[in-house]
Amino acid sequence: MLLSLSSQNVIQYLQAAGLFSMEDGASYKSVLPGSHQKNVNLLVNLAGDQQLLVKQECKSSFDSSNHEFFNEWLFHQLLQKFPVIGNIGAIASLLLHYDPENSILVRSYLSEYLELGEFYHQHNTFPTEIATAIGNTLAGLHRATFQRKEYRDFMSTAPAGQFRYSFYNPAQGLGSINQEIFSQVPTEALEFYTLYQRYESLESAIADLAYEWSPCCLTHNDLQLSNILIHSRWGKLDNCLIRLIDWEACGWGDPAFDLGAILASYLKIWLSSLVVDATLNIEESLDLAMIPIEEIQPSLLALLRSYFHAFPVILDYQPNFLNRIIQFAGLALIHDIHNMIQNQKSFERTYLCAFRVAKSLLTMPEKSVLNIFGISAKEILHPEGTKQISLVDKEQQLVRIYYEKTRLRGC
Repeated sequence: MLLSLSSQNVIQYLQAAGLFSMEDGASYKSVLPGSHQKNVNLLVNLAGDQQLLVKQECKSSFDSSNHEFFNEWLFHQLLQKFPVIGNIGAIASLLLHYDPENSILVRSYLSEYLELGEFYHQHNTFPTEIATAIGNTLAGLHRATFQRKEYRDFMSTAPAGQFRYSFYNPAQGLGSINQEIFSQVPTEALEFYTLYQRYESLESAIADLAYEWSPCCLTHNDLQLSNILIHSRWGKLDNCLIRLIDWEACGWGDPAFDLGAILASYLKIWLSSLVVDATLNIEESLDLAMIPIEEIQPSLLALLRSYFHAFPVILDYQPNFLNRIIQFAGLALIHDIHNMIQNQKSFERTYLCAFRVAKSLLTMPEKSVLNIFGISAKEILHPEGTKQISLVDKEQQLVRIYYEKTRLRGC
């Protein structure tokens, strides 16, 4: 990397890149809290209340074979070439500048928006209008690019002098776990890795998910709440309630993966609020959650129903599409636990409860639908053709989202 950006030189870099005139004025504002070992994120104020987000990959993580920033630029070019999807407001590109030599991206910063996860944390409410907007936006992207060769060919473009042998299959487990793990994670976290390796059914479910991976449209591939922005005046707007950002991982992929990832993000709100204690078993911990899953269920249903209403063809293409969404959600939870252990070098007992839920989603997706959504798969896919089920009947149909034999001590 030839240039390392900092608060001392970012203004000069932007001026040299032609992104503003010195007469207009500019000032460095701050390093955003989102900066971490992978990227440095700098926020700059321009005249007229415009703000720029300047992102640079850290030297320690920079790799000439890493295509993430190139993917963001390629996505920007895609929207310029194909206005059909470029006109979808929620996914409109914010990219202003790409510098491959120094691994730098510059994009507009949306000061009137905030991260959806932060919105939920502040308000502790889950409006179905927001979830519906997410479902409609995703369906619009997937439907517009579904089995379209021109989009697939465009996304197969490789950086100059490099090759792309195939599109990445994200349906992967944690990889090999060896003795090095003992020096890399807290001792108490070893229980998670022990459980992960214990069940053949879990390994088989992940392998089947990878085998059945079916790339057929353009996908975001990193759809979590932190990559969804909600407008500060969302309740007063008819459109642009949300914006999807950070397209660095986008590519030609499986739409079930996007839906599974966002489903997992919602489930994490519930799972992170669990009450855990050595005197409680997992069922009691789930029942004592500070944010019960019942509070999130209306948004989960609104998201999926709006998606299927806008993109019903996907159910003909993949008849088991809903089950695969559930499985991808379980896989996303497992990877999230692993990443938190690796990055934070800490371990919480709620991770073990989350693992049990993730394992059930992966190995028993059909039975997990009723527990997660509160209604059957038939009611989700065909809401107009099903009758209401009484609360008593619904409770009788519920199945445990974990194996009864494996009640977890200390959780």
